[in-house]
Amino acid sequence: MSIFKDKTLLITGGTGSFGNMVLKRFLDSDIKEIRILSRDEKKQDDMRHALQNPKVKFYIGDVRNRESVDVAMRGVDYVFSAAALKQVPSCEFFPMEATMTNVIGTNNVLLSAIEYKVKKVVVLSTDKAAYPINAMGISKALMEKVAIAKGRELGHDAQTTICCTRYGNVMASRGSVIPLWVEQMEQGKPITITDPNMTRFMMTLDDAVDLVIYAFTHGENGDLFVQKAPAATLNTLAQALKEVYAQVKSEYGETEVKMIGTRHGEKVYETLVTREEMARAIDMGDYYRIPCDGRDLNYDKVEGGNPEIERMEEYHSHNTRRLDVEGMKELLLKLRFIREDLGLQPRSKAKEIRSE
Repeated sequence: MSIFKDKTLLITGGTGSFGNMVLKRFLDSDIKEIRILSRDEKKQDDMRHALQNPKVKFYIGDVRNRESVDVAMRGVDYVFSAAALKQVPSCEFFPMEATMTNVIGTNNVLLSAIEYKVKKVVVLSTDKAAYPINAMGISKALMEKVAIAKGRELGHDAQTTICCTRYGNVMASRGSVIPLWVEQMEQGKPITITDPNMTRFMMTLDDAVDLVIYAFTHGENGDLFVQKAPAATLNTLAQALKEVYAQVKSEYGETEVKMIGTRHGEKVYETLVTREEMARAIDMGDYYRIPCDGRDLNYDKVEGGNPEIERMEEYHSHNTRRLDVEGMKELLLKLRFIREDLGLQPRSKAKEIRSE
């Protein structure tokens, strides 16, 4: 018997890569029902035809619209809040769109969950929310603040528990660079790299789901959870990908790498835990748990600052465990579409579908 036995789970933004991986993990479990809320009817229709599973129910709606959230929320036990605008360049040019989905939309989900007495909500965030410099990261940082403030307000004995997860680059999620580079190789084009020394955390979608389930089972109101993850330079990632695909065609191993310069709002490295958060983080082994700051607005009661902050170092993709080419190849071989391209497993999706 699992904690999800006979329960109903709602995934907002559930037609994305994360939602698909949760379905893959949970459909054969003893869960009663999984609800998918998203605004993309085409992706829902594709998912419905592919699954043909009565456990999965589909709701067309947008988290920006509280009424459509309420319709999906009635009778729900748990929520994974994954609906987001997450492409850095598009959020740079349309920051209000990012704000309306990532901040206002998430707040709608939280208010609806509280009203309908949902037991637990896990809100999905990104490393770009730590020391944010782009609109996507800023909107996600504010989203975290909204969720943590709401969890703090509810307190430890509330009927609804709200906590957050923050994770880094999820390999082969929709819009990620790995499928793009494979496509460039196959078309005989150079691999386009912004900065070869740029580092990124490397996680699989399975890792992302593990983190959310860990937060779900261990989280208290206002908690933020981070999974420790290795990182690699973009140059290492490109070289590893070339060597892996040389097994398909030897000329792929000779693909040119072309530098195109940093895109709007990109960082050289990403931070998963800030220095200020590290001062109160609890090391849980494979994870950090960062409880919310329990102080209130009565600042005159606060005696000084926290001297620990000055001695702390943030946890970022330059100082975490660094993967070499062989380590990166090992991680790449965990990706479904790469294993299919190499003939290591039968195809479960069309060759063109390179997101997990």
